[in-house]
Amino acid sequence: MPKRVLIPLPDRDFDTTEVAVPWRLLTHAGHEVVFATETGATPACDPRLLTGVLFGQLGAAPEAKRFYAELAATPAFTSPLRWDTVTLSDFDALVLPGGHAQGMRQYLGSPLLQAKVAAFWSLRRPVAAICHGVLVLARSLDPATGQSVLAHTRTTCLPKYMERTAYFLTAWRLGRYYRTYPAYVEDEVRAALADPSQFVRGPRTLTRRGTLDDDRGAFVVEDGPYVSARWPGDAYLFAKRLLDRL
Repeated sequence: MPKRVLIPLPDRDFDTTEVAVPWRLLTHAGHEVVFATETGATPACDPRLLTGVLFGQLGAAPEAKRFYAELAATPAFTSPLRWDTVTLSDFDALVLPGGHAQGMRQYLGSPLLQAKVAAFWSLRRPVAAICHGVLVLARSLDPATGQSVLAHTRTTCLPKYMERTAYFLTAWRLGRYYRTYPAYVEDEVRAALADPSQFVRGPRTLTRRGTLDDDRGAFVVEDGPYVSARWPGDAYLFAKRLLDRL
């Protein structure tokens, strides 16, 4: 039976691959993907990921860019819902993508979105978060306990070594482009967990990526209805594991 999947986004700067790849796999499997932004504005991905971050490198792969071009022409994307009008019970799953440029702060730091996410988490329906998207969960508090909804859950996120390496490689030209916040994503996510052992970094990698047909370069963490992943290189496996839950 087809399911409805919600993907909230900022107005700009989300990661191309982490949105376009799950959208493509979900819709090809027959599910409906619904987007939502803060005011209902049409969103746009981080433009550097389409052209190349530095000297044409470090951007999205050609296939992900092609998926994004197809996605950007769909009514679901050009006419998203507003965060405050979303009825959570209408959806069977939630996807929280990442992105690192400054426009992501609108989404990562929204108390409204965090409250919506915490309420959806309590439904025990599938939730999938990748890269910086895990920060939304880390910051979403269970109203009954005051703890993060992730407090007793195994998870991964963007590892510190990846975030730090990308920053060091590009800071001479792009400043703090790869540092969304002063704290590293991994440090904030770890601080939200009841036990440090719940964080799973995964194998070290900087270049190897999973593809539609080859998951050997990808890594995800699964805990009940929750799936988490580290970076765009995990996007295909991430989407497949969400599909398993649907």
